Order: sequence, then structure tokens, then C-alpha cells
Amino acid sequence: MNNNELATKPHYPILDGIRGVAAIIVVTFHLAEPLSTSHLDNLVNHGYLAVDLFFLLSGFVIGYAYDDRWPKMTVGGFFKRRIERLQPMVVLGMTLGAIGFYFTDSTLWPLIHTVPVWKMLLVMLIGYTILPVPLSFDIRGWEEMHPLNSVGWSLFFEYIANILYAVWIRKFSKTALSILVGIAAIALAHLAITKGDVGGGWTLNTEQVRIGLTRTMYPFFAGLLLSRVAKPTQIKNAFFWCSLLLAIVLYMPRIGGEGNIWMNGIYESVCIIVVFPLIVYLGASGVMHTQKESRICKFLGDISYPLYLVHYPLVYFYVAWISNHKGVTIAQAWPYALLILTGAIGLAYAALKWYDEPVRKWLRKKLA
Repeated sequence: MNNNELATKPHYPILDGIRGVAAIIVVTFHLAEPLSTSHLDNLVNHGYLAVDLFFLLSGFVIGYAYDDRWPKMTVGGFFKRRIERLQPMVVLGMTLGAIGFYFTDSTLWPLIHTVPVWKMLLVMLIGYTILPVPLSFDIRGWEEMHPLNSVGWSLFFEYIANILYAVWIRKFSKTALSILVGIAAIALAHLAITKGDVGGGWTLNTEQVRIGLTRTMYPFFAGLLLSRVAKPTQIKNAFFWCSLLLAIVLYMPRIGGEGNIWMNGIYESVCIIVVFPLIVYLGASGVMHTQKESRICKFLGDISYPLYLVHYPLVYFYVAWISNHKGVTIAQAWPYALLILTGAIGLAYAALKWYDEPVRKWLRKKLA
């Protein structure tokens, strides 16, 4: 299958725009996180749910792009395309994390200055593969499976979902897929309600891997199912309404407090199982009215993945600054947070144009 065949399908620009809005909200979540005293009072309380939306968008887009291509495409050809799409930014994100690693020494990570360079470089090289590192290689001290770029954990589970799709689940009938999605929804709701939220998945231990798989299975394969059964209509102003709904959902304060964690679990279950598929359906049904709206959605879609991969190496500096200045208030921190946010967006765009697009073009030729 050549690359032009994929380009013949109509594109969903509003879904690109929604992904960009979600990526920006993720950055604001990570900037608000160190200013909170616990997971109960984060200003961007449910920002981490954007990852679950990313999984759903991925499942939808992959089903739409590849489901009818399998007669002409091998499993190897599918993986080549996924590697070409995902890996260049994984490599850059890990490299940026490595470059900044020793400069984020702080009271929060007292072991950083004791980590030998060979060990940091080995963690970086393993990170390039997106395979998780064991806890013995936790060079930052946060028990992350990717200590140089925390967000790598979701790419690890994204790859697992892609592998399951390509070798097995793509062959499922709509009925079989619906049963799988139903079971995954029950598992997700159970996790959220018993734990109080779905947060987690970034540590290489049994409990956290279970959380990561549970967070991935429902949204990714619900997105795949949606791509097979949805019949998009024509909805006006869909990008505005989808973005507004997404912002309301992700900026919603914690519900129920420490005493009734199940209430927040129900909220997150409804968001992931019901609201996110609705947002994707509305986005797929939306129609563009102006060139300006098209340009905004294209820009947001273009930077969404690079922004997700490059922002956290910058956030480490911000977190280190806050930890080294005890008692920093929101009023004192917001100019720095805004600087990180705008810097991350600028870096993402530069990475897209000067690195990601050229490298992907080169890989396309090499892997063709």
C-alpha cells in the first residue's frame, strides 16, 4: 500500500483541532499540579483524562484509516507506518529530557546529581524504543517508566493497543468488538469507582500496568467501534461546542472529596465511556464554515502530538523551580507557567517543521 491511498479519504479536521485543545489542557494540568497540595485540589483537576480522549481518538482514526486497507496491507506494513508516525517525536522527547536532566536538580529529586552519565544515557536509549525501564533505573525518583519524559508511558500503551488491533482485534465483527468494548467499559468503571479516579499507568509494576491497560482498552477500542458504526451527520459550530464541552469536563473540580471517592469515579467513568465518544462523534460530524476555523484546527492538530511529547521536559524545570522556592503562590507562579506553556507550543511547532516532518518524510522513503 502506498501513502497516497490513505490520502484519498476525507479528513476530519475538527478531530485534529480537538486533539490540539486536549494537548494544551494537558500542559495546563501539569503546570497546575505542583501548586496543589494533593490530587483533590488541582486547579485543572481532571486534565489527565485528556490521555483517555487521545486513546479514543487514536482508535477512531486508526479504524477509519486502516480497517478497509487490510486486503492490500501486511501487519508489517501497518507497523512501519505507526513507527514512522510515532517514533521520531518519541526520540526527540527523550533527548530533550536527557539534555535537561542534570539541570533540574532540586530538593524534590535529590538523587539526580548522583546519577552517572552512562546510566542516564542508557535510560535515554531504552526510552527511544518506548519500552519501559524497570524501577532499578528510576533515575529521577518518581517511579516513572520513562524518567526522562514522563508522558512516554501513554505511548507504550498506545503501541500495545496498536499491536492488539493489527494482529487480532481488527478481525472482530461488530458484535464481537461491541462485547469487548462492553467488558472494557465495566473494567474501567470498576477501576474508577473503587480507586476514585483513573489516574495512573506510568510505573512498571503490576498495579500500575493494570491501570494503564484498563485506561487504554476501553477508549481505544470504543474509538475503533465508533469508526465502524457511526454515521456522521452535518453539525454546525462543532469545533466550538466540542472544545467547550471538553474544557468543562477537564477543568471540572474534584467531586466528592476524600470521603466519597466513588462519586469522582462515577464522574470519570461517565466522561470516558459516554462524553468522550459523544465529543468524537460530534467532531467527526462537524462542518467547517470559514478558512480561519480550518487554519486553527490544522494548527492545533499539527502541534498536538509534538506538544504532548516536548512539554514535559520543560515542565521538569518549572517543577524544580517551585520545589526550590517553598510557598510559591499561584499569583507568583502564573507568569512562569504561561512562559512554559507558550514556550512549549513554540517548541512543538519548531519540532514539527524542522524535525518531525523532515524525519518522517525520510523514514517514509526508507521504509517504503
